[in-house]
Amino acid sequence: MNRINIEKISSIFQSALKTENLIGREDTALIFYDMTFVEGRIGELKTLFPKGALHAVAIKANPLISNLKFIKKFGVGAEAASLPEIHLALEAGFKPARIMFDSPAKTKEEIIFALKKGININADSLAELELIKEFLTRQQSKSKIGIRINPQIGTGDIPETSVAGEYSKFGVPIKEYRKELQKYFFENDWLRAVHLHIGSQGISLEMLLSGAKVIYDFVSETNGILLKNSKKRIEQIDIGGGLPVSYFAGDKAVSLKEYCGRLRKNFPDLFTSKFKLVTEFGRYVYANSAWAVSRVEYVKTNGQYKTAVIHLGADMFLRKAYMPDKWHHEIFVLDKKGRIKNNGKRENYIIAGPLCFAGDLIDRKVLLTEIDSGDFIVIKDVGAYTLSMWSRYNSRQIPSVIGYSNKSKKFQILKKREEINKIVEFWS
Repeated sequence: MNRINIEKISSIFQSALKTENLIGREDTALIFYDMTFVEGRIGELKTLFPKGALHAVAIKANPLISNLKFIKKFGVGAEAASLPEIHLALEAGFKPARIMFDSPAKTKEEIIFALKKGININADSLAELELIKEFLTRQQSKSKIGIRINPQIGTGDIPETSVAGEYSKFGVPIKEYRKELQKYFFENDWLRAVHLHIGSQGISLEMLLSGAKVIYDFVSETNGILLKNSKKRIEQIDIGGGLPVSYFAGDKAVSLKEYCGRLRKNFPDLFTSKFKLVTEFGRYVYANSAWAVSRVEYVKTNGQYKTAVIHLGADMFLRKAYMPDKWHHEIFVLDKKGRIKNNGKRENYIIAGPLCFAGDLIDRKVLLTEIDSGDFIVIKDVGAYTLSMWSRYNSRQIPSVIGYSNKSKKFQILKKREEINKIVEFWS
């Protein structure tokens, strides 16, 4: 599925500016979601993977309840990395059996809550398995229990988002603990699932497949031992997410079709009734579906530098501000009426956010058409791991989030601009 082009963005924004009571003067920044795009990505998942697969979309990528309710309509589940994310999923209407709980720091109380509710758990350590075992000796649970395994296949291009190196804060390293893991499966018939976690963005297709092979081989070996001893076998494999997306013009991202094709060829049992397959895509579903727009408040000239000051910065783009060489978002200029601005004259600009620290820069040198105060800066591919990482520094208001669909041609408010009294309440 192609990314959203600037011509469509300009057309949508012009319509939004003309829509009565949608955008006010106070809306210095906005986020737009193409809901048709999100639906299309989910359609790809459901078409390419087995019919019975559970697609637990990562809440951390986009925790907006309105979006969670939207994707739930298409039969997917939700992956929660914290207790509050569990409550977001429940509030959105997901049934406990469709929720995966993957926090690396689950408390005993959180584990008990999930087990009583029947929420599925991927334990992050052997110590977590002991807490689960303690509960299950006293009462039953409908939860499916798995263990997160670090396949130790190496790190990708972005170490900060790679979690399958020789060391990782996540999961149980398979090289050191293979026998211990097999012993847990042998001794506990309630442990029937494994979870693969590699990371996302900067991870290659070959790394994803290498990780899957490590887990698949472990499951095959362990099931052989279990069946030989008349024990219940491992029946669920959670391959996580991790599929990188394109943030650059002209970049060819790894296609979901190619990924699924390689998985099917190398591990055919994953696509049969032999296993329950679980996925946890978040970035792939959301990232390319949204774009942000911010009004240019000032344009400042300082020697050879021209700086456009806007109303989004490191509050929403933490990774871009702190790791500018590793994270990219395409930037465009629209005029006051939302039209693509292209007067032929192009200069290098610094795009600066509104926060009070020097590193609050969206781009340090981007070639753009001449920018004037009152123009709009468009930032592409902001659907995942942007708003969900919002920083409270300087207590800036979270902007309105607006959804649109190619079907209805209408706008809907997914989240209203945060009111100042809510910020005061937050800090009270």
